[in-house]
Amino acid sequence: MDISKCLNMQDRAKARIPGMAQLLSKRPDMFSLGVWPGYFIKAKGAEVWDLDGNRYIDMSIGGIGANVLGYADPDVDAAVLDAINKGTSCSLNCPEEVELADLLCELHPWAEKARFARTGGEAMAVAVRIARAHTGRDKIAFCGYHGWHDWYLAANLGTENALGEHLLPGLSPAGVPKCLAGTAFPFTYNRLDELEAIVAAQGRDLSAIVMEPIRNISPEPGFLEGVRGLACKAGAVLIVDEISAAFRMNSGGAHIVLGLEPDMAVFSKALGNGYPIAAVIGKGSIMDAAESTFISSTNWTERIGPVAAMAMIGKHRRVQAGKHLMKAGSLVQNGWRQLAVKHEIGVEIGGIPPLSHFTFLDDKPLILKALFVQFMLEKGFLASTLFYSMYAHEERHVNDYLRAVDEAFAWLSELKRKDGLERQLRGLPATAGFKRLT
Repeated sequence: MDISKCLNMQDRAKARIPGMAQLLSKRPDMFSLGVWPGYFIKAKGAEVWDLDGNRYIDMSIGGIGANVLGYADPDVDAAVLDAINKGTSCSLNCPEEVELADLLCELHPWAEKARFARTGGEAMAVAVRIARAHTGRDKIAFCGYHGWHDWYLAANLGTENALGEHLLPGLSPAGVPKCLAGTAFPFTYNRLDELEAIVAAQGRDLSAIVMEPIRNISPEPGFLEGVRGLACKAGAVLIVDEISAAFRMNSGGAHIVLGLEPDMAVFSKALGNGYPIAAVIGKGSIMDAAESTFISSTNWTERIGPVAAMAMIGKHRRVQAGKHLMKAGSLVQNGWRQLAVKHEIGVEIGGIPPLSHFTFLDDKPLILKALFVQFMLEKGFLASTLFYSMYAHEERHVNDYLRAVDEAFAWLSELKRKDGLERQLRGLPATAGFKRLT
């Protein structure tokens, strides 16, 4: 297929935009540079059209998890268009932010107050600032991936790669003040002993424990209860990062399903179904600390974000989208598992069903990934080693996708037997983690 317009746009981007894209996860080299189209002209439901007019079914990352209902959802877009027609920015505040605060606290009865931002990373920075203001302490224990801000990347100051096991390896702390070294301490999910050691070492200097409620694996019995207990013991604020997990398993935070009551929770991605909105909710006594420090931004007051969020939540609850997302993800995971066995392809499958991924167990995993991407594009699918389910994914999409995966795995198996992997590459092998793009 012809993707010449897409490749030309990538060349222009490399010349003008450091790193080519604003988001690492959307860089073409994360899939296969020279093959992955990179740019879209239209997206609707589960379908995407690239700059050259090629049409694909998106069975990949669903807007990096932002478009939980699907692209250009008619109900969310209708609410946004109505808000645009009424005006989205004003010298006065929009009432929808109060209504959204009420709705989020209704969904999460332990929470009493909310603040809003527009992106997940900045919302995490807001939550950490509030926790530090509330406790008067500096240090953070964390588990999982939480964005690009200084408080988080400080974990990599003076270390080999402390963040390497928390989603992305190779995240450089260049530009992060060196004085922040020793303020952020990672622990591994399900390793309560690692958190216990941090609490023991940092004593009463710990301001917060930050963690994703779930990502790749389920919590072992007693783990989440243990985290909650250690937060209480240390007098630290327990912050749950729901940016990825929320609205996948239910209409709200995954911590509700898991039986964890935090002190604060942070939402973004799915919250606006692609429109920029983020929320920090928490217990009133902790959230009130936001008034003792300076946290403020003009664009946090625009109207589109809250309107989109309320429309998304309303539809999500009405259609019970969480059940649909879980079913679609489970079908895909089971399909991967069965087809890998059928074709003797080694894979490791992980993630909750709506945020599924697999890894090739091979000495050339990134070449296999690029070839898989290449083959699936030829079959009309945007596909990688991840699948983020959307409400727009129908059973026919999943069935057609798995038939193509069947063919792809058969092809890869044959290439492995003939030692012909590299000869079939039309683009470059996929990259893993952060890498300079030149």
